[in-house]
Amino acid sequence: MSAPPRAWPLPLALAWRYLRGRGSRLLSGTARAALVSNAIGVMAMVIAMALMTGYREDLQRKLIGGNAAVIAYPLGPQTEMPPAERRRLEEIPGVTAVRQVAYGQGTLASSAVPQGIDVTLRGVEPGGEQLGGAQVELAPGSDGVPRALLGSELAAELRAAPDEALRLAALGLRDGRPRFAYQSLRVAGTFTTGFSEFDRSWVVVERPLIDRLLGGQASADLYEIRADDPEAAPRIGAEARQILGDSFLVTDWQELNRDLFVALRVQQRALFLVLGLIVVVSTFNVASTVVVLVRERMREIGALAAMGLPASALRAAFLCYGGLLGLAGTLLGAAAGIAAAWALDRFHLIRFGPEVAAIYFISSVPFRVEAGDLVAVCGFALLVNLVACAAPALRAARVDPAAALRYE
Repeated sequence: MSAPPRAWPLPLALAWRYLRGRGSRLLSGTARAALVSNAIGVMAMVIAMALMTGYREDLQRKLIGGNAAVIAYPLGPQTEMPPAERRRLEEIPGVTAVRQVAYGQGTLASSAVPQGIDVTLRGVEPGGEQLGGAQVELAPGSDGVPRALLGSELAAELRAAPDEALRLAALGLRDGRPRFAYQSLRVAGTFTTGFSEFDRSWVVVERPLIDRLLGGQASADLYEIRADDPEAAPRIGAEARQILGDSFLVTDWQELNRDLFVALRVQQRALFLVLGLIVVVSTFNVASTVVVLVRERMREIGALAAMGLPASALRAAFLCYGGLLGLAGTLLGAAAGIAAAWALDRFHLIRFGPEVAAIYFISSVPFRVEAGDLVAVCGFALLVNLVACAAPALRAARVDPAAALRYE
């Protein structure tokens, strides 16, 4: 057994000696049980917090990637934004691009799936930014057929090959009457956002094509204001409202999804408290280890008290013992939790099928370990460990030296 440094305070030196010393099988067995149970509780909390944080951040990133940080909806029949106002929007600090986008509905069929699949048409400006980081030319090729970018899950469901010709049927309006418009599209490529709703139903084409197919009346036009920092969306939205006035309804991703993200934060806090009960239960093992230690070191406690060691020092020594044991279990559990979260996220070990992914908006569960979550978990575990060890430590400090020396 290595001796503690002489510079250590006496209570800490005693705690280290008890922790490193070879005691009875009962003491060593309870210490191991306390260490393992504490580590399991902390590991469970770290993984759970990583899951909730990863899910929230991943959902936020995909929502912004699909719909931009700030969106401006035209309120009148005129959907075109004046060029001067658009330039002023682009000059707002933090804005990276302002894009006009049109949405429509249709049915897309392939040779393998002739009955077709319902899709959402996303019309982007020629040369504009597209989904999933894909930059593909969508203008008609030499054959005059417009090109389209398909979500990866949609392309797999249609069994569409690259450069294959697909058949689109879109329901639009012409002179106030509904009518079907048909158009051939050639597969220019696929995109993957990780957001199941986009990947399984969205088709990206050039915006003028949607205006032509839907007659300019059945499409939903809006302007996407993209930002380099999503957290700056409220500020950018406020400046955009001042520029656009009453002709546009301006909203941002935080306002659109406020209820969703508030519910996720409340769920994360509730999960923290529920899983914290595992750590609370594990602290009883640490406290029982301190109780066994006090029993087995009773005569030593009496000798130290008889030699003048203050009761506060005895109490501090057993608190340090429980704290060091809890710290070892906490660090072990935190390391195991970080490693498990990394493996689960790196290899996408928890995946969903298309039906479940449509409900949770993700195809695989992401895990993100944040420093704040890690500090909260470790701090909580150490605090409850010290609270649990307070009672047996106080009992050791109240031992009568004469009675302790006669203890068998």
